[in-house]
Amino acid sequence: MAEKPFVILLAEDNEHDIEATKRVWRKQTIANPLYIVNDGEECLDYLFRRGKYSDPDVAPLPGLLLLDLKMPKIGGLAVLEKIRADEQLQRLPVVVITTSQLQIDKTRCYNLGISAYIRKPNGFQQFTQMIQALHQFWQFVELPW
Repeated sequence: MAEKPFVILLAEDNEHDIEATKRVWRKQTIANPLYIVNDGEECLDYLFRRGKYSDPDVAPLPGLLLLDLKMPKIGGLAVLEKIRADEQLQRLPVVVITTSQLQIDKTRCYNLGISAYIRKPNGFQQFTQMIQALHQFWQFVELPW
């Protein structure tokens, strides 16, 4: 079990989903710090500590990335490919949370070593249940670092 709460990075461009996630975080008093980036380019800047994310105190290494596939600038699949090509980030646990129901997206994501592929649920109650389940599961996971 994780000794201290690890950072969770959420890469999401949908403001409604971001606000719903923040609301669940507060409501469930999730101790893991939640950092949010709004597109694929910003996600890569955060992970590779570029630009405004160059300070490790501003961009601590996440223990988990929650990744949307359909993002502006750089899509989630391209982000995932860059993460997996990097020696330091290739073992970063990634959970894809998306509206995509395409089998090809799911297959490509699993081929790139994601931990899970979840379709975004409809409604706040189901969204809350999804976040709760993810939180409970990741409390018992041993991270690769």
